[in-house]
This record gives sequence, C-alpha cells and structure tokens, in this order.
Amino acid sequence: MSSMSTAAVATVRRFNRFYTQRIGVLEAGHLGSPFSLAEVRVLYELAQKADITASAVARRLGLDAGYLSRILRRLGTRRLVARAASPRDKRQSLLRLTDKGRATFGPLDARASAAVADLVARVSGADQRRLLEAMATIESLLGDREASGGGVTLRAHEPGDLGWVVERHGAIYAAEHGWDQRFEGLVAGIVGDFVKNLDPQRERCWIAEKDGVRLGSVFVVKHSATIAKLRLLLVEPAARGHGVGRALVDECLRFARKAGYKKMTLWTNSVLHAARRIYEAVGFKLVDEGRHEEFGDGLIGQTFELVL
Repeated sequence: MSSMSTAAVATVRRFNRFYTQRIGVLEAGHLGSPFSLAEVRVLYELAQKADITASAVARRLGLDAGYLSRILRRLGTRRLVARAASPRDKRQSLLRLTDKGRATFGPLDARASAAVADLVARVSGADQRRLLEAMATIESLLGDREASGGGVTLRAHEPGDLGWVVERHGAIYAAEHGWDQRFEGLVAGIVGDFVKNLDPQRERCWIAEKDGVRLGSVFVVKHSATIAKLRLLLVEPAARGHGVGRALVDECLRFARKAGYKKMTLWTNSVLHAARRIYEAVGFKLVDEGRHEEFGDGLIGQTFELVL
C-alpha cells in the first residue's frame, strides 16, 4: 500500500472539513430536528429494512455496538423503535420503526432530500454531472468494491455524452499510459465521423451509467455491409472490476448480430491488457499486429476479429 504525502493528507482533511460544514454535520440537531446525525442515520436504516438486527445496523453504519445500544435506548424511550424476538432465534432481537417512528422519519427524509437538492441547484447542469462523477469515484475507491457493484444500466448516447467520451479518453489514457494529445484527436475524429455518418439501424453508441453517473462507453460502427467495428471501449477507473466492460462488449455483439453483420473487428493496443481479456473471453481472435508511434513511443497495435 502506498503512503500519502503530507500535502495529500492535508488535502483530504481540508475536504472533510469543508464537506462536513457544508452539509451541517456539526449542528447540534441534524436537519433542524432534535436528533443527532447518528440517530437520523439509524432511523434511515430501519426505514429501509424492517426486522433487522442491531448487529446488522452496526455493520452498515460502522458504529460501535455500545454506542448503537445507547442510541436505540433513546429512540426506544421516544417510542420510535420497537424490538421483537426473532422467530428463528429467540435469543436475537429484531428492530423496526413504530408507526410514530415512520411518521417522525418521513419529514426528516424529505427535508434531507430538499437540502441536497438546494445545495446542488447552485451548480450548473454540466458541473452537476462532474460533481456526481467525482462523488461516485470517491465512493468506489474508498468503499467496499464488491458492495458498490451492480445497478449499472446501458443507454443510448444523449447530448453531452460524446464530448465526455472524447475528454475521458484523452484524460485517462494520458494518465495511465502517457499517450499524448494525438490520441485525443484520434478519438475526436472517430466520434465526429460517427455523428456525421450515423446509420441508426446499423450503428450505435452505448453509455454505461449508474445513478446518473457515466461509467463507460462503446461504439459499433459500420465498416462494410457485412463487417462491423467495435470502437472506443472505455471504463472509468473507479468502475473497473464490476463487469462494466464485458456488459458493453456483450451489448455490441447482440446489436451486431441483430443488424445482420457477419463479422466484427476491432483495433487496440497491446498494453491494454484488461480490454484484451474481455475481447478474448467473448471469442475475438488476434489476426494482425504491428508497431506504431501514432500517439506514443513503442506501441503495438493489434487487430482482432470475431465471426458472428
């Protein structure tokens, strides 16, 4: 595990101070209520799932068992939370909100949503997407990778998506492989040709998305009447390892077969090992390779084909 520099630690701590102040975590009563943030979080967990054990709530929230027990006693005294013996194990108690608890939590939940909407409303539409993507990246990198998977949808491109495809290709491949701006120019040319010559029946772009945040992209474009090209497969670093790339490639293959193509081809580079594993897993075969320096030194371009 790499260590963080003093400056990096200071940056994270500065962000923590900024964000906790911005969302009112330090207020005595959260959301203007008589409850602490921890108490509201416990109410939230119980509202999502009835008949849950205290140990499960503690795990979800990362709370000490003794601290949670004191919170539950306070909420129980207010008659917001009730306990019942588990039908499977009489030694274990199950927690649930009472009718009063649900009536109390409902306005708090609505107030929390309204506060977030008001906070984000100050940010323009384009910057809102950047904000959500940054939040998703933080959650994915610092959270439980297994728990954060799932819930990804694939959709057709919308206004703004194609610019994002170009920008993310340029930024990610520069950071990870040192490819220069010629690569971003290449991607921009591919995207421009796609828009200019789009045949909706035989060409398509998909955007992988979760909770409104873009996670990846891929294109199918027409090479000839019988051959399709798979192009611009991209998965955000924070979303890797959850099957997003494979889902995008599978969607390309389904579309290409339905569109009547007989073969699919793609061009990639040998250093993109994760992408190559996906291609080979679905049946693509390497048919040609050669050195080039189109956007970096010592690159090996590779052509793969798959009979559909």
